[in-house]
Amino acid sequence: MEFLNGINAVTLLLAALGIFAIGYRFYGLYLANNLLRLQADRATPAVKYNDNKDFVPTNKYVLFGHHFAAIAAAGPLLGPILASQFGFLPGALWIIFGTVFAGAVHDMVVLFASVRHRGRSLASIAHAEIDPVTGMVASIGILCILILTLAGLSLALVNAMQSSPWGTFTIVATVPIAMIMGLYMHQWRAGDVKGGSLIGVVLLFFTILAGPYVVASDSLNAVFNWSPDVVKIALVVYGIVASILPVWLLLLPRDYLSSYLKIGTIIALAIGILCVWPQIQMPALTDFIGGGGPIIGGPVLPFVMITIACGAISGFHAIIATGTTPKMVGSEPEILFVGYGAMVMEGFVAIMALIAACTLVPADYFAINTSQAAWDALATTHPAFTQTVDLERLAAGVQENVMHRPGGAVSLAVGMAHIFSSIPFMDSLMAYWYHFAIMFEAVFILTAIDAGTRVGRFFLQEFIGKFIPQFDDKSWWPGVVTTSIIFTLSWGYLVWTGDISSIWPLFGICNQLLAACGLIVATTLLMRLNRGKLVLTTAIPGIIMALVTFWAGYLQVTGTYYPKGQTVLWVLACLVMVLMLFIFIGAFRRWSVLMSIKDTQKDAYGDDVLAIAEE
Repeated sequence: MEFLNGINAVTLLLAALGIFAIGYRFYGLYLANNLLRLQADRATPAVKYNDNKDFVPTNKYVLFGHHFAAIAAAGPLLGPILASQFGFLPGALWIIFGTVFAGAVHDMVVLFASVRHRGRSLASIAHAEIDPVTGMVASIGILCILILTLAGLSLALVNAMQSSPWGTFTIVATVPIAMIMGLYMHQWRAGDVKGGSLIGVVLLFFTILAGPYVVASDSLNAVFNWSPDVVKIALVVYGIVASILPVWLLLLPRDYLSSYLKIGTIIALAIGILCVWPQIQMPALTDFIGGGGPIIGGPVLPFVMITIACGAISGFHAIIATGTTPKMVGSEPEILFVGYGAMVMEGFVAIMALIAACTLVPADYFAINTSQAAWDALATTHPAFTQTVDLERLAAGVQENVMHRPGGAVSLAVGMAHIFSSIPFMDSLMAYWYHFAIMFEAVFILTAIDAGTRVGRFFLQEFIGKFIPQFDDKSWWPGVVTTSIIFTLSWGYLVWTGDISSIWPLFGICNQLLAACGLIVATTLLMRLNRGKLVLTTAIPGIIMALVTFWAGYLQVTGTYYPKGQTVLWVLACLVMVLMLFIFIGAFRRWSVLMSIKDTQKDAYGDDVLAIAEE
C-alpha cells in the first residue's frame, strides 16, 4: 500500500466520479429495468390518492431535491472524517463500492416497495409481505431507532448551531424563504418550478452574504447567538410545525432549497480541489486498522462500515423512502433518478468529506478530532501523530480554537476552509469559509430532522391506527396534531436530557441494522414478484450488512458499553438487535415458503407472481 501514500486528491475524486457515473448508468438502470421492472403506465400513490397535502405528484427534480436534502444528514459528512483514523483507503473503498452495490440499491428498492404499497411505511410493508407479527415488531423497532436517530442528529445540530449567529441566522431564514417558494409554486404560479427556484436561490444567496454582517452587528448578533437550550427548544417547535403543515408549504420547498446549497457547496469544493490539486496527507492505512485508535477503538472491520454509515448505506434512508418521498413520486420510472441517483450524490458528498479531512496533516487531524485525554495517550503510543504542523496557522486563519474539538464537524469545516482559501486570491477569506462550512453542516442535518419527524408521525399514526383506526386517517387533524406532538417530544426529551457522547454511539448500529432490514424486507417483496435470481442483488448486501452490524454491536456492547457500566446504552443496543433479529428470522421463514412455490398466478395488474399481497 506504500505506493498509494501521498496520492493527489484529484485522482481519488475522479476515480469516485467515474465509478459513480458508471454505476448509475449501467447497474442502476439494469436493476430498474430488470429487477424492479418500473412501469410508466402504472399509477403511483401520489396520483391515485392525491390529497394536496401528503400525497402530491411532484416534479422529479423538485422531488430529487427534497429526497436528497432529507437523506443527506450528518452521516456522509462526519462519518468519513471519523473513519479517516484508519487511513483514507478503507473509507474510500467502502464509500465508492458500498454506494454503488448496497446503498443506492437499498434506497431504490425500498422506495419501489413503498410505491407498490400505497406509500406506506417499512413496518406496513413487512406486515403485508412477511406476516402481521413481524410487522408489529418492525413498527416498535423502527420507532425506537427513529427516535434515537433524530435525537442523535439533533444533538449534532445543537453543537453546530450554538453560539454561531451566522449559521443560525441563515438556517432560520430558510424557513420563510421556503414558505414563499411553496406558496409561489403551489398557489400563486402553480407548477412554475423555475420561477420558484430562482426566487429561492436569489434570496438564499443574499441571506448567505448577510451572514458576516449579522456577526458584526451587536443587536443581530445578540438575537441569533443562541445557547444550547434555546437551540433545543427551537428544534422541537420546528419539528412539530414541519410535521403538521402541508408538505408543499414548508417541508418540500425548504428541502428543495437546501439541496441547492448542499449540492452547490459540494460542487464548489470539487472545483476547489481541481484548482488547488492538494495531496492526500493521511496514509492509505494507519496503525489503527487493528483497533485501539484514539477516535474509534475498534478494528477497521467492521467499524469502518458502521462509522461511515450514511456515506455508503443508511437505514435512515428507508425511513424517508417509505415516508414522504413515495407519496410524491409521479411516475414509477422516476424511482431510479430519485432513489438510486440521490444516494450516488450522497456518496459523492462522503468522498468530498473524506478528502477534506485527509488533506490535513495527520497530526493536525488527530489534534482536532481527539479529546485531551486521548491526545495525551496518543503522545505516548504514537508520538509521530502528535507533531502538529499547520494547526496554529489554521486556528489563526479560521479565528477559532480548533484543538480538541472531536465529532468531525470542526475538522470538516477546517478542511473545507483550508481548500477554499488555497485558491488564488482567497487566502484572506479562510474565516469566512470556515463559518460558511459550519452553517452548511447545520443545514445538512436540519433537513433530515424535519423530514424524519414527519415520517415518524406517519409511523406513529399507523401504529396507533392498529388499535384506534381513526388515527390511520392522515387527514384527521386531531390524530395528526396529537401524534406530531407525541413523537417530537419523544426525541426532544432525549435531546434535552442527553448529550452527544451518550446517544450518538448508538446511531451507527441502529442505522445499519435498519438498512439491512430495508434490504431484506424489499427482497421478500421481490421474491414474491417472481424476480428469480436477481433478488440476490438485494439479498446479498442485506445479509452482509446484518452480519457486519451484529458483529459491531457485539464488540461495542462487550468491549465498551458493558465494561464501562453504560447500562442504558447496552440495554438499548441489545433491544434493537433482538428486535431486528426477530424481523430477519420472520423474513427468512417467508423466503423459504416463497422458494417452495412452483406455480405462479396473476395479480390485479396481470403480472405473474408467486403470491398475492395486499397493497
